[in-house]
Amino acid sequence: MDSEELLAQLADIRLPEPIGWWPLAPGWWVVIVLLLIASGFALRSYKQSRDRRRLLSFALAELDRGLDEGSDQENVLTLVNRVNTVLRRVALYHFPHASVASLSGAQWAEFLRDNSTQPLEPALFDGLASGRFQRTASIDTAALEQFARAWITEQYSRPSVAPISEVRA
Repeated sequence: MDSEELLAQLADIRLPEPIGWWPLAPGWWVVIVLLLIASGFALRSYKQSRDRRRLLSFALAELDRGLDEGSDQENVLTLVNRVNTVLRRVALYHFPHASVASLSGAQWAEFLRDNSTQPLEPALFDGLASGRFQRTASIDTAALEQFARAWITEQYSRPSVAPISEVRA
């Protein structure tokens, strides 16, 4: 046999079928699962951050309402009581009820001081501790407002805030 005859008997080269996109290779399934998990964590983190910002704005708005209603010197005791009420509500949200609800007087002021990085001046400490039981008080309202804002903001900047759906009415 001739080499030309042998070459004539050879068949043409056939290319394989093109590879389809479905079914996906196992590596793509792993990538998809990892992307779903990562987006779930990102969504959860976003919701927690949004809830934290929303609760902080509610608490600061409540503090502003209390400060606006009693900003003159004659109503200092009322102002102290309103600020104390907002601080207690925030504390009840962030800390166990059994350890916060029964606090009063100096224990309450110590709790506020211990859970803050902001210094609590002695006059402000006395005002928060016994303000509702006094007839007159000489408290620096600007320092009280600054401490209350800083304390509330600090509590909501901690990572252990419950979701907004768990907020008690």
